[in-house]
Amino acid sequence: MQLGLFFTTFHPPERAVPAALEWDLGVLRHADALGFAEAWFGEHYTLGWEPLSAPDLLIAMALRETRSIRLGPAAHLLPYHHPVNLAQRIAWLDQVAQGRYMVAFGAGSFASDQQLFATGGAAVNGAMARESQEIMLGLWRAWSRGEPFRFDGEHWTVDSPGFSEVFHGPHARPFRGERPEIAVVGASPRSASLRRAGAQGFVPMTVVHSRDYAAGHWEVYAEGALEAGRTPDRDVWRLSHPLFVADSDEAAWQHAVGGAMGRTYRDWILPYAEANGRLVHFAPALAAEGAPITTELLAERRWLLGSPQTVADGIVSLYEATGGFGTLLASVYDYADDPAPYLRSLDLLATEVLPRVRDRLGLPAAALPDPKAA
Repeated sequence: MQLGLFFTTFHPPERAVPAALEWDLGVLRHADALGFAEAWFGEHYTLGWEPLSAPDLLIAMALRETRSIRLGPAAHLLPYHHPVNLAQRIAWLDQVAQGRYMVAFGAGSFASDQQLFATGGAAVNGAMARESQEIMLGLWRAWSRGEPFRFDGEHWTVDSPGFSEVFHGPHARPFRGERPEIAVVGASPRSASLRRAGAQGFVPMTVVHSRDYAAGHWEVYAEGALEAGRTPDRDVWRLSHPLFVADSDEAAWQHAVGGAMGRTYRDWILPYAEANGRLVHFAPALAAEGAPITTELLAERRWLLGSPQTVADGIVSLYEATGGFGTLLASVYDYADDPAPYLRSLDLLATEVLPRVRDRLGLPAAALPDPKAA
């Protein structure tokens, strides 16, 4: 098991963009020094609490300030980009990163983003995402081989020439092979996106709004893989989860529920979910019992929250309940006003929690991959 970070990226609306950026980069530098394996960054356009619309720009900056941590957008929202432009940017950044780049694809589920781009809604977004993905895979394959590529689709038409000795292009190609490492993010129950990811050999990533759905995510991913003749590997499964570690359970509750993490849920995540009829998804079993879904209830019954031993016990329970996963991604929150407790949480996660989890589960202390290895 390895550790990573998932930047949604949450920032309170009053946080200035430069200050938000510096917080994100500071957390990355800290995690890199601790040996975290990877970090992923969200992309949104109309959400004041999640103000990052260009994760690749942040990644380009972060590559200069970190040494080994791998970085990727999670996810580029494909309907909001022309596939040729995005394929070029991804290939360029993959080359710059020299093995430290990953990319995740998504269709874009927020209605306000869909309205901004006037795509026509969720069904159209899904069709556009599938078409865009097919185009980009075709372009990378063609560019890597120096071949022409044409695609006439419902949403885009692409006509890429073969390699020319006259203008020395098209020249963009992934760093290694004919595509970068690609992940697909799933959040809904029995995610259809994860089934397709399994069929295509992509990496599955679960964003745990509710751990009640996590095991089902692996099931649909594995079904898709097996139907396509692939062998699913749990070691590639990423699981993002809200967590906070402190020296005691009481201190963790104070810093999480009473700090930026709790505010993010109280002021943004839960009100938005309630307004869109999604609140039940955070804890369907508890909601079925009639329990009101509050920040405090989630902290008590769903978050990984507490001392190193308490959180280690929670991760072991999650691992056993899901059947196992390869990388635990800690959700990142904006503690820029009081950074010490949050950075301490990352310290404890890496130095005390993870060794206990590996020991309990009999997992090896896997070395981080060499990003420049062939």
